[in-house]
Amino acid sequence: MAGNDLGSLLGSLLGGGGQGGSGGAGGILGSLLGALAGGKSAGGGGADGANPLGGLLDMLTKSGLVDQAQSWVGTGDNQPVSGAQIAEALPDDTLQKVAADAGVSPQEAADQIARSLPQAVDKLTPNGSVPQGSLEDLIREQRL
Repeated sequence: MAGNDLGSLLGSLLGGGGQGGSGGAGGILGSLLGALAGGKSAGGGGADGANPLGGLLDMLTKSGLVDQAQSWVGTGDNQPVSGAQIAEALPDDTLQKVAADAGVSPQEAADQIARSLPQAVDKLTPNGSVPQGSLEDLIREQRL
């Protein structure tokens, strides 16, 4: 499934070399972004199919994590975020799916997302803005 490919790409981007499918930060983030890209049909399209990164950042911003999200996209230092903040910002069904995909508890999934998301967003937005194009293309560009 696309989430596994995305997880492998994100794992490579984050420097985690693992070949082991769903484990690790890349797998968790791949599952999260895959769930946001394909699984959310509600309302005004929070995540835009090809690149759910913008939708995820919007979701975090609307949950009060404006400063953190902007710091990850911007060119300065990345502000930390807690697992509890991530758990509150994400829809419960999304967090449950990501946790189930990774074989961990929802809290552990939120903690892993909190640890790896700032670095991933920072690497995917090298020019200080969310680029256009598919997420897979963005990740491949950053690996060059």
